[in-house]
Parts: sequence; C-alpha cells; structure tokens
Amino acid sequence: MATVACELHHAFDHFHWTGFYRTVRPAHLQVGPYQGGHGCLDIPFERGVCGAAARERTTQLVPDVNQFPGHIACSSSTISEIVVPVMTQRGDVIAVLDVDSDLPDAFDAHDQEALEDLCAMLGARWGDEALASLRVT
Repeated sequence: MATVACELHHAFDHFHWTGFYRTVRPAHLQVGPYQGGHGCLDIPFERGVCGAAARERTTQLVPDVNQFPGHIACSSSTISEIVVPVMTQRGDVIAVLDVDSDLPDAFDAHDQEALEDLCAMLGARWGDEALASLRVT
C-alpha cells in the first residue's frame, strides 16, 4: 500500500493527499500508508467521504467537498476528492484509497475507472490475507 500511495501521489501534480484508510475493525477505518500532509486518524463508516465509500461499497467522486454532507475536513485546503473501496472477492471492504486535491473538480470518469481497476487488483491480491490478519468479518 505504501508503494502504491507513493507512486500515485508523485505521478500526478493535482494529487495533494494520496493514501489508504484500512478497515481495522467492523465499520471503522484507520489511516494507513499515505503521501501528503497529516490525514485523519480514524473514520467510522458513518462519516465523511471515506466512510461513505466503505459503507456503500462504491466510489465517491466529489467535485466540491464543501457540498458533501458530513465531509470530514482533514485538510482545509482540500477542494475535491475521490475515494475508491478496496474489496475482497466476497465484497468485504479491507480499505479505501483516498485521493484529495486542492483544485476544484480535479477528478473525472477516467480517473475513476483507472483507480477502480487498481483497487480491484489490490483487493484480489490482498483481500483474503488482509481480512484474515485483521480478523474483520
């Protein structure tokens, strides 16, 4: 996860914060490997963009975070965000990939498709191992 976050973050100028929040217990995310300023430490599935992605098991493409109900402002400079769930073959969320930008509407359908493909590969690769090591059900 650290390598993926680093490579993505440095490949795109508009990626201000790039990282993973891992499912550490049922319905709860904790900051994992990331690049950028400080991230939020803990996020329940009921809160924020990351929580919505995990709870709904769908990508959240947010052109303006100020318009997202319940947005958690980890950084006051973030304007747009995309969050993609990383899921096992069974559909369990083991993490979310969160990318923030200081630019409005910084992410598009192409970004969404590419990040979803990446997260599907990560879920298939790490899914069962990660789930077993975390003992998440």
